[in-house]
Amino acid sequence: MNRKGPIRAAAVRAIGGIGRGSSAVAETVSDDLRLKRGGFLSERRRVAALNLGASAAYGVVALYQFGLVKRLPEPPLPGLDAERVDAAGEAYALLRTPDAAIALASAGVTLALTGAGGHGRHRDRPWLVLAATGKILADAAAAAVLFTEQLTKHRAVCSWCAVAALCHATAVPPALREAHAAWRSLRRTG
Repeated sequence: MNRKGPIRAAAVRAIGGIGRGSSAVAETVSDDLRLKRGGFLSERRRVAALNLGASAAYGVVALYQFGLVKRLPEPPLPGLDAERVDAAGEAYALLRTPDAAIALASAGVTLALTGAGGHGRHRDRPWLVLAATGKILADAAAAAVLFTEQLTKHRAVCSWCAVAALCHATAVPPALREAHAAWRSLRRTG
């Protein structure tokens, strides 16, 4: 933020050079996401923040699963054992890679869908809102399945995974609010 207030995207347009171009639509999305209120932008910001929180937790697990750290910090509470859970073969079964890497990639897709479109996307692009909400619901369901797997197979829980699961579950209500408006918009036009 400069001294006169937030910078509008049109004010920082690059001239020449190598790289991506811009458009009026892209600049509007930039301004909408960063500066506007209403139009379910607070819900989208909440979903983005929760997704980034889950990503941070997955990032810590990935450090361990890739051998970049030898120990995972965890509160000394009964039932928590991130190292046992995150070192188990199940955590490397899908694509034969650490599941934290897959979770980070998935979170990136969710974040991109959450950010796609401007202020009125629930009216202008309702299918995009419904796709984003479907992905958010899938994230929450997958996190619940993995949490249940930890409890039933390992009889222990990774606290980092529990934080990520809580973030995913908490992202559902704000996403559903925008999805409801998108569904109403589709029904009016359809």
